[in-house]
Amino acid sequence: MAKSKIRMGMVGGGQGAFIGAVHRIAANIDGEIELVCGAFSSNGERSVASGADLYLPANRCYATYTEMFAAEAKLPAEQRMQFVAIVTPNHLHFAVAKAALEAGFHVLSDKPATFNLQQAVDLAEVVKTSGQLYGLTHTYNGYPLVKQAQHIVASGQLGKITKVIVEYTQGWLADKAGDSGKQAAWRVDPKQAGISCCMGDIGVHAANLAEYVTGAKISAMCSDLNSVVDGRLLDDDGTVLLRFDNGARGVLLSSQVQVGDENNLRLRIFGDKGSIEWSQLEPNSLWLKSNTAPTQLIRTGVGEFCPAAQAAIRTPAGHPEGYLEAFANIYGNFVKQIRAFEAGEEHSNATFDVPGIDEAIRGMAFIENSVIFSQSETKWHDFVISPL
Repeated sequence: MAKSKIRMGMVGGGQGAFIGAVHRIAANIDGEIELVCGAFSSNGERSVASGADLYLPANRCYATYTEMFAAEAKLPAEQRMQFVAIVTPNHLHFAVAKAALEAGFHVLSDKPATFNLQQAVDLAEVVKTSGQLYGLTHTYNGYPLVKQAQHIVASGQLGKITKVIVEYTQGWLADKAGDSGKQAAWRVDPKQAGISCCMGDIGVHAANLAEYVTGAKISAMCSDLNSVVDGRLLDDDGTVLLRFDNGARGVLLSSQVQVGDENNLRLRIFGDKGSIEWSQLEPNSLWLKSNTAPTQLIRTGVGEFCPAAQAAIRTPAGHPEGYLEAFANIYGNFVKQIRAFEAGEEHSNATFDVPGIDEAIRGMAFIENSVIFSQSETKWHDFVISPL
């Protein structure tokens, strides 16, 4: 049988949406995925119009996601979508994912996974019962040098990990006047974003990155969140002290009001033999340092890399690879996972390096723990993954 593309549907990401276009670009980079249908907006007319803008046939442009799942399920197996990308505001993630999984479709969801932790716990049961695949786009895990950093830590080159410092800072929400913009409006609205703005939007990425690269899990937290802009209902800035289950201590800084900062994601990991440093602003560079040897600059594509990093490299050295390519690596691994699933082969998220429902639960726990612990007079709290 001839090999065919994996067929993708999309919920959200219609006219004027930022992240939907990013998902479509990333899905298209390797030529392995075809967008075949979508429900692109909660407004039915806008949804259909958005599908038309993407050159989809009229009968595959749906007014609602429930209509889409019902109609797609009735199509012949070789025509219907195989997975859905969820790119809506947070408050819709759970309902869409649940409906898709129960209709027999795999899910690749934008983060955070759900509106609250209880929904993430409930979704885990839906994933288990449905037997379908679930992936989460923690994009920054897709960078080649992030994977190489993970390998360096796991191989013991840094020795015993003692300190982790991770930062994700922006400045775009420093002025309340911006809250009415399309990208900001839902993020600062508790009814759409959930319990947090800053930690839910970018802090959770920093927490995931720290756990992904170190292989350690956050075990305790001391949280201090703030709403710097007057009148804002959700946090826009925060600092979280971390303890990890391997004994390491850490600091997580996350802010959307640091004027002049772009998407400034930076990770530093220190061991008793060496340290590494990576920044998304210079994603093709990884610094390896020690007290007994010259500092080494590792560049994407130069020399030997671990298999995961090598597989994530797309261009020769000196040709910059960035956010879209990292996003595409998440999609590429999810495609491989789907093909293994359909072939009846081993298809776990861990095998294919795809963040899944476990990361979804830990991410939602981090968000809720950060907010609730910040309101407490107690200094340290155990990290908990059950709803508080």
